[in-house]
Amino acid sequence: MNLHEYQGKELLSKFGVNIQRGIVIENLSEVEEAGRKIAEMSDSNIFVVKAQIHAGGRGKGGGVKVAKNMDELISVCKKILGMQLITPQTGKEGKKVNKVLIAEDVYYPGKNEPDEFYMSVLLNRSNGQNMIMYSTEGGMDIEKVAEETPDLIFYENIDPMLGLQSFQARKIAFNLGLSGNAFKEMTKFVQSLYTAYIGIDASLFEINPVLKTSNDNIIAVDSKVTLDNNALFRHKDFEALRDLSEENPTEVEAKEVGLNYVDLDGNVGCMVNGAGLAMATMDLIKQAGGDPANFLDVGGTADASRVETAFRLILKDPNVKAILVNIFGGIVRCDRVAQGIVDAYLNMGDAIKVPIIVRLQGTNAKIAKDIIDNSGLNVLSAIEFQEAADKVQEALI
Repeated sequence: MNLHEYQGKELLSKFGVNIQRGIVIENLSEVEEAGRKIAEMSDSNIFVVKAQIHAGGRGKGGGVKVAKNMDELISVCKKILGMQLITPQTGKEGKKVNKVLIAEDVYYPGKNEPDEFYMSVLLNRSNGQNMIMYSTEGGMDIEKVAEETPDLIFYENIDPMLGLQSFQARKIAFNLGLSGNAFKEMTKFVQSLYTAYIGIDASLFEINPVLKTSNDNIIAVDSKVTLDNNALFRHKDFEALRDLSEENPTEVEAKEVGLNYVDLDGNVGCMVNGAGLAMATMDLIKQAGGDPANFLDVGGTADASRVETAFRLILKDPNVKAILVNIFGGIVRCDRVAQGIVDAYLNMGDAIKVPIIVRLQGTNAKIAKDIIDNSGLNVLSAIEFQEAADKVQEALI
């Protein structure tokens, strides 16, 4: 589950991570009061206004602006709040900005120049350990840094039995070229950040930039926090942080009816039972020359109502040119699934305008094939994987 910047910062702050303070607003009527509060806490009349959407690259799309006084703050908020923000991560359609964060200015003058660093915490899947990835080149072009100068990206793997060690935090501060008080503050920052990562069962932290201020404080100026959905049962209060307006509406609808659905970019819809079979089915589609349009696991039941719901979800995607149903009848009998498919098809009428390929294996598979073949509908049955792949290929021609 992705969080907004302001939500991620609030969680980080609870674990002792220094953050850029701010107030989130949803209405223009709240701007002046928020501005006054920020000015009081920071002793500055300079503000940073940040669009709150689940996408990176907000600055490049015009979603992050500096306001040098209250009048500018009101003007900037009017432009950003409600805009359709287009960034490299939103696609051409962009995302509507429903909230903005009014934050304090942390790039104030002082004895030293401020520095921007990049830091993230995530799982290193190659060795099964958590990893802190960091760089001296923080800011909006970190992707370019990783592509063109990978030697400027550092990695610190963390033994799950030992956790983050003090020498590792010091090593990170040293590799970032810090000394004196900034060195001490960075070691504290890294330790607090990792404690937060473990404490909230996150799957990703990305702080870009981590700022060394002109007076050698270390601050999280931005935050991208992704929570592990599988651990949300341990954090009941986190469910209130979910912003459904930022999520794929079809995925939200599927979750509400108990279906496991993930939207993809392909042209062949998938309906399966079981995650392992789903992955194999997606490989099958690729081998047949198509691309999976979704991951949809109907689970252990596949009656007419559930199948119809699954079909309707898949067909919301206009790019779908065919649907492959691949069900293993273990707990559920294949003939019941076949009848469910026929009943759902008849109930949906003209809503189904693409061919459906059905492969049913397991209990009563032969009976199921007869039900499909004798239905008189535009539903093609298959027994073997290769046969299903061939029929998918034919459907796409």
